[in-house]
Amino acid sequence: MTRSFASRWFAALLLGLAALGAHAAERIGPRAIWTWEEDSYAMLDDPAAAGRAIDFLKSKSIDTVFLYADAFDGRNLIVSQPQAYRRLIRRLHASGMKAYALLGSGYLHTERYVLPRHRQEALAMLQRVLDYNKAAAPEERFDGINVDIEPHILDEWSTRKMALLGEFIALSDALMAAKRASGQTLPLGPAIPFWLDGMRLEYKGQTKPVSQHVQDIYDYVALMDYRDHADGGDGIVSHALDELRYAERIDRRVLIGVETLPNAIRKVSFHHLKEADMERELNATAQSVGAMQPFGGFVIHHYGSYRRWLGLD
Repeated sequence: MTRSFASRWFAALLLGLAALGAHAAERIGPRAIWTWEEDSYAMLDDPAAAGRAIDFLKSKSIDTVFLYADAFDGRNLIVSQPQAYRRLIRRLHASGMKAYALLGSGYLHTERYVLPRHRQEALAMLQRVLDYNKAAAPEERFDGINVDIEPHILDEWSTRKMALLGEFIALSDALMAAKRASGQTLPLGPAIPFWLDGMRLEYKGQTKPVSQHVQDIYDYVALMDYRDHADGGDGIVSHALDELRYAERIDRRVLIGVETLPNAIRKVSFHHLKEADMERELNATAQSVGAMQPFGGFVIHHYGSYRRWLGLD
C-alpha cells in the first residue's frame, strides 16, 4: 500500500466513522414532551427561562411541547395572563415546534374529573383552552390538546375499576363533543396506559377493549408505554401493537410514551440507564413500527425529570 493510498484510505475511514457516529446520535421519529405545572409556568413567567428551554428542546430534537394550560399555585395564567401563552407559543412556533395544551394535574387532583359530579370541571378546563384559541392569532394558538386524566389513581380503583373506566369513556365522549361544538379542528387525545387493551367493557352497545373505545372517540392517543426495552413480550413494541393495529383500521394516530422518572419497578423507566440506552431502544422501536401509518413518534415523560436524568439540573 503506497503512502498516498494509505492516507486516502485512512481519511475515508475517518469520514465513515464520523458519519456513523452522526447517524447513531440522530433522534428517530417525531418527539414530544410532557411539560408539567412548575416547568410550564416557569417558561410562561420568564422569557429567559423559556429561551433556555427552547434551546434544550431543540438540542434533543423535540418538536412538540405538551404545555400545561390550567391552574397552578393559586394562579390560572390561561385566564389571567393569556398574553404569556401567546408570547411563548409564538416563540415555540418560530423555533419550529408545536404546542399542545396539556390538561390534567396532580396539583388539582384531576383524576376526580372522571366522576360525574366533577364532569363540569373537566369541560370547563377544556373550554378555557378552546376560548383562548378562538381569541388568539393563528401563530399564538395551540396546535392540539393532550388530556391526562387517570382514573386508576383514584382510591376506589381497586373496587370500582370497570365503573370508573366507563365514566372515563363517557367523559371522553363529552370532551370531544365540546371540541366539535366549538368548531375547532385541533387534535384532542388522552394519555392512556398500555394495559387498557386487556380490559373489555360494554359502551353504547359494543363490547370491546377499553383502549378501542377510547381510540374510537379521540383523534389520537399518547400511550404510556412505560418500559425500558423495545423487544420481547413485555417490551415497548409488544405493548403498542394492539393500539397501532387498531389505529390503522380507524385512521387514528398513536404516540408512544416513555418514562425517565425513577421507579421502584426498574423496567418501567429509563432512569436507571443512560441516554444512549434510551436512544437505542427508541431506535429499535421505530425500526419495528415506524412504517405503520398511525405511528406518531415518541413522547417523553417529562421535561423536568428528563433534564435531571441528563444531569442538567
